[in-house]
Amino acid sequence: MQRRDFFKQVGGTSLVLGASTFGVKTVRASTEYKWKMVTAWPKNFPGMGTGANRLAELIGELSGGRIRVKVYGAEELVPPFEVFDAVAQGTAEMGHSAALLWKGKSETAQFFSTVPFGMTAQERNGWLYHGGGLALWTELYAGFGLVPAPAGNTGVQMGGWFNKEIKSLADLAGLKMRIPGLGGEVLKRAGGTPVTLPGGELFTALQSGAIDATEWAGPYNDLAFGLQKVAKYYYYPGFHEPGTTLEAIINQAVFKTLPADLQSIVLNACKVVNQDILAEYTARNPVALKVLLDKHGVDMRPYPDDVLVKLHRLAKEVVSEVAEQDAFSRKVYASYRKFFHQSRDWSNISELAYLQARNLG
Repeated sequence: MQRRDFFKQVGGTSLVLGASTFGVKTVRASTEYKWKMVTAWPKNFPGMGTGANRLAELIGELSGGRIRVKVYGAEELVPPFEVFDAVAQGTAEMGHSAALLWKGKSETAQFFSTVPFGMTAQERNGWLYHGGGLALWTELYAGFGLVPAPAGNTGVQMGGWFNKEIKSLADLAGLKMRIPGLGGEVLKRAGGTPVTLPGGELFTALQSGAIDATEWAGPYNDLAFGLQKVAKYYYYPGFHEPGTTLEAIINQAVFKTLPADLQSIVLNACKVVNQDILAEYTARNPVALKVLLDKHGVDMRPYPDDVLVKLHRLAKEVVSEVAEQDAFSRKVYASYRKFFHQSRDWSNISELAYLQARNLG
């Protein structure tokens, strides 16, 4: 009866309990955090840019407005290749990018984005979330004052746009191609010249002849950039990026100031967006590919098998050399390699076997 009377007295009012009420530290709902998120993508660019927008919106919604995140596209606040430093230095509290862009900071970071001829998006998520990959990634980025989280995946990418036919490995010799990360090192070993350019400069670079070829992501994004207008051949598969994890990076000091519930909200919002962006690419790529083929008459070709075999051999050399840099790199590679082999064995009798069976009809 006393309890009912108490609630009648406070009914219709907002009850705020402070720290003195229970003798523990509490955070009032009015506490608000205003964050900036810088991205490596053009503002509102399909998939990557809009995915960053969704992440910001989701953090705001799930936190009940306690964290408000304003998104800045590439060049709005910092250039795309300065996202890592901007977040580490506190210019922005958060960033959205891909670890393969930060080989200058740590070549080992590339393992947390994609590996040529490596794991697919589904396999990578298995390694990151349940195979120890994310713990290693967190350990690496802690040295830079950052907290990483998977926040998107493009799935298997296309091989790229070329203005010459690729009939043999010799056709890659002397080729100037925009291709980042470990894939760029494979091209270099094949005699080509990897070039690092942000997405917004690809069209002009191809059009002017500054580069001979470029990869970006897949039909959904490539069509948005209009790359079919400045390149003749569209090759597949994207051996260099078979499942590229996008990342959210958070300033570690800022993250630690958040109460535990908000830390969980931020990380789980990243996990939601990680799956959502992959689903978007899965839905949009086939539609965009049909437009490229039917409307624009794109000449799409597979890489010759012998070229892929030779590139695979070169990729093994590149990855092994990166893995042998130091003790931590060997630790990451050992974890990646173990999970890769066990997931590949399973994928061969599950995903691959099913797809082959499905195509028999």
